[in-house]
Amino acid sequence: MANEKQEKNERGAANQAASQNGRGRRNGGNGNGSRKNNTSFKRVNLERKRPQLSRGEGADGAQRSENRRSRRGSKASKDPNAKLRIIPLGGLDAIGKNMTAFECGGDMILDDAGLMFPDDDHPGVDLILPDYTYVLENADKLRGIIITHGHEDHTGTLPYLLKDLDRTVNIYATKLTLGLIEGKFAEHKIKNAKLIEIKSGEEIKLGCFKVDFFAVNHSIPGAVGLFIQSPAGNVLHTGDFKLDQTPIDGVTTDFAAITRFSEQGVDLMMSDSTGAMNPNFTPSEAEVGKTLEQIISQAKGRVIIASFASHIHRMQQICDAAVKNGRKVVVTGRSMIQNTDIARRLGYLKISDDNLIDAYDMKGIPADQIVIMCTGSQGEPLSALGRIANGEHKTIEIEEGDTVIISATPVPGNEKAVTRVINSLAKIGADVYDKSRGKVHVSGHAGAEELKIMLTLVKPKAFMPVHGEATHLRAHAKLAEATGVDPDNIYILENGDALELSAMGIARGEGVPSGIVYVDGLSVGDTSQDVLDERNTLGNQGFASVAAAVDAKRKQVVGEVQVSMHGITGGDDYYLGQEAGSAVTGALRKALSKGAGAKELRKAARDALLSLLWERTKQRPMVVVNILEV
Repeated sequence: MANEKQEKNERGAANQAASQNGRGRRNGGNGNGSRKNNTSFKRVNLERKRPQLSRGEGADGAQRSENRRSRRGSKASKDPNAKLRIIPLGGLDAIGKNMTAFECGGDMILDDAGLMFPDDDHPGVDLILPDYTYVLENADKLRGIIITHGHEDHTGTLPYLLKDLDRTVNIYATKLTLGLIEGKFAEHKIKNAKLIEIKSGEEIKLGCFKVDFFAVNHSIPGAVGLFIQSPAGNVLHTGDFKLDQTPIDGVTTDFAAITRFSEQGVDLMMSDSTGAMNPNFTPSEAEVGKTLEQIISQAKGRVIIASFASHIHRMQQICDAAVKNGRKVVVTGRSMIQNTDIARRLGYLKISDDNLIDAYDMKGIPADQIVIMCTGSQGEPLSALGRIANGEHKTIEIEEGDTVIISATPVPGNEKAVTRVINSLAKIGADVYDKSRGKVHVSGHAGAEELKIMLTLVKPKAFMPVHGEATHLRAHAKLAEATGVDPDNIYILENGDALELSAMGIARGEGVPSGIVYVDGLSVGDTSQDVLDERNTLGNQGFASVAAAVDAKRKQVVGEVQVSMHGITGGDDYYLGQEAGSAVTGALRKALSKGAGAKELRKAARDALLSLLWERTKQRPMVVVNILEV
């Protein structure tokens, strides 16, 4: 499911690019045990002076970071006085926003920098980021950023973080992940980054840290897990993974490396919890390919398949099935087009130019010779599939007899939107397939049985479930206990909490500032929870405004009070408007007789109108009162 957050809507992705020059303020809350947040940064509304960064230090300074490749399997020297702090800044309260800081002595590395897409509780918000204030406060320690794979919930915050860092920083990832990041940076005009390719089986040194990379199977090529060695102890982070033994690209999870790290000793294991509620093994991605090929072979008209734009394995299977059945492939949707180009250029998506055609070139090609890959698997109204279903796409129209495949599982909260799109397509006469009609999608995350295998292989001394909601984390913790991990050494944290690893063992430490940051158009961090509450009130209850003139000296209401109502049941009724005006007038006269000031007058008018509307309509709209003193 984690990868299923990344393509929430086409509008969100477009606005992410549009917001590249935005400036705002952070509005994050504090985690448990966090200290007071008073530091000042660009787009971070705090009070203390921003730390001064030296060009000779930090992530870009070879003098201190020693970012060189090391021979695989070497051990970091231990220091009995060293202390390693593991600080999750995101990823422990929802599917998304994955970001964890590892800090030891004067060095810090960052593991992933993801975002989350909004749901119905975030009207007008395009993206949700973790609050990375702590990283900015300690930027002089930052030796590098490691990205485990290319999904948005692991990469999406990078452009915003780098804008705030205002300095060169080394980013380590595999080839495809770097290709996707490079495209993202081009949109945001990010130039202060150095992208360094790593491969599974390699080891790098970042300050006092040694980091080994091992291959894991996921729903995107180039996914890796991390084995982090420090003077205080060793941490194994699985990244997002599943144990698919028949993967599309032939890359399986590296059990030999995991076993080797287990023999070296794993003091703390951090593992993907997204699939912990699934009691079984996650089916192979190859099973989806069989289903897609069967549907495409039997389809009479065009086949339109909506999936996540970064699901390269799924896209490869769609292309293979299309070519096998003599169909050309059309790609539509901004992110789908961009990722297809990147994946083909880097050799991860194999389809010849002859079998790819532009959406504008479909005229004249028989319907039974076309497969269309598009975005919109989550029912986003501005996505390619959403526009096709509504008859608003520039080049593609649904016709009766066409086949539509939604090759994804709706992210919780998106079910209604997906159902709405399915119904729109069905009304036109399309034959729609989703997970209820066949195996057109499987998860990229390990189920409970696979998670137990991983725990058994690693044999960690302590365990920390990551990447999931509270139910996922607790379910994963129970799996760890079942495989023999001491319950006293299982830690369920919240964002901003910290674990401290030393020669004395592992324990909870002092927390750091944490929270979330909203990207809203060109604004980054300006949108607060109060703003969202007002938007929800407007959408759910409507809006009313009151305009009145008063003479405070004579204690009189001057002229007629004007009440305007929008989105309120009966708000256009003449008699309700008259009654509302009379109620507000009476309340103002009463308040004036008691010598009320402007603030008290506004409150009296608001209370009177809300009381009347609740009595008449059982609604509590947003009320704005304007008092003019004459």
